[in-house]
Amino acid sequence: MTGFLQNLTGLGGMTDQVVAMDFLLAAKSGVRNYAMALTEAGSPEIKAILTKHLDEAIDMHEKISQYMIERGWYDPWDVEEQRKLDQQNIQTALNLM
Repeated sequence: MTGFLQNLTGLGGMTDQVVAMDFLLAAKSGVRNYAMALTEAGSPEIKAILTKHLDEAIDMHEKISQYMIERGWYDPWDVEEQRKLDQQNIQTALNLM
């Protein structure tokens, strides 16, 4: 993100992390929605299409997760570490108010 937008939002280097987390949450929602739609599909053709989309959504979630893990923004296997990251993000959001 540009320096201008970072200064405008007050997030500085946090902007990329915030965007990545929003993207990750959207990917999780997509996986969940495709999985639910797949269970309701009435024809083999629709099931095949939804299965393809579900696989793509899972792949996207994995890529976003890996991107965030590599940058230290997400730690899905260490609950305590993730709690610390979440608390830092909360404090940053509160400081913006």
